[in-house]
Amino acid sequence: MVKVTMYCTEVCPYCVRAEQLLKKRGVTEIEKIRIDLLPEQRDIMMAKTGRRTVPQIYIGERHVGGFDDMAELDSQGELVPLLNG
Repeated sequence: MVKVTMYCTEVCPYCVRAEQLLKKRGVTEIEKIRIDLLPEQRDIMMAKTGRRTVPQIYIGERHVGGFDDMAELDSQGELVPLLNG
């Protein structure tokens, strides 16, 4: 399975939903970058993604966007193949 990285905060409901969906699709490890604990990471996230909101999810080197973007990939049947590399 490909490495999954997620910029997130502790209290973000979309972050929780993203993690639930990833686990449902077989992901056992998610590297979480908590921008609420590491504010400098927000600047890095914004520079990399062009977005201010969390979650921002990477599957491998591919930025898939936020929860809604990832859920759309899932509904199109594209998420699991992406996770499997």
